[in-house]
Amino acid sequence: MLADLEEQDQDDIKEQYMESAMALDIKPNPTVVPMEEDIKISSIREIATLRDSERLRNIMDQIDDYRAKPRKAEDIVGPVEADPEYQLIVEANNVAVDIDNEIAVIHRFTRDKYLKRFPELESLVVGPLEYVMTVKELGNDLDKAKNNEALQQILTQATIMVVSVTASTTQGQLLTDQEKEDIYEACDMAIELNNFKQKIYDYVESRMAFIAPNLSIIVGASTAAKIMGVAGGLTKLSKIPACNVMVLGAQKKTLSGFSQVSCPQGCSELYVCISLQ
Repeated sequence: MLADLEEQDQDDIKEQYMESAMALDIKPNPTVVPMEEDIKISSIREIATLRDSERLRNIMDQIDDYRAKPRKAEDIVGPVEADPEYQLIVEANNVAVDIDNEIAVIHRFTRDKYLKRFPELESLVVGPLEYVMTVKELGNDLDKAKNNEALQQILTQATIMVVSVTASTTQGQLLTDQEKEDIYEACDMAIELNNFKQKIYDYVESRMAFIAPNLSIIVGASTAAKIMGVAGGLTKLSKIPACNVMVLGAQKKTLSGFSQVSCPQGCSELYVCISLQ
């Protein structure tokens, strides 16, 4: 009797589904579709395309060209916004933001792949770049966490100690050769993108005295380059109200339980400016 009732309930549900589909003018699909599709991405190149893009390549080539021929303030003819090098600086700042977003994508890819080997690492090393560099250094051999000079250049001594202790008790499984290859490729891409970003920052800072000398004297070349990049240019920065300048570059950071005293949530570029402190 219970079996008959269950069969009748299933028939009623199916009939209601068919009626609802016809009312909404939807072609009914009696097949069962999984709730979550298992989409496997084998290579980081499928989701991270900035490093191999023509846009990034052109900007880095232009930076090399302008670095090879230093200019003076007298070389600017007309408004500074019309100068080709100024436009390059603004575009380079935009690319630096895109690089940060790309590194975040690579971090998620690497984390999902490396969970098999060391699932606890993501809660111990929070920074995206620090995480991928740590993964590249450890690989399959978690014993490398002990007395590793390369790792000391990435993490603090306290973090290394916690990683080492946790690695000795982890229940992770060894990675296959293909999995290691995919992870290393992603790590190399993140490190290379970070090198590009650092090169962009060095170039922009070196040109701040040429583009915005007064601003550079007040807050320093590094901070001047960052807030001008966030604002979208020197003219746009000059039109921003003072109350909004204070929060330029502010980011909400989730530190997963770690102390936020050093950089409170929402701290801006001006907040971390040494000359203003």
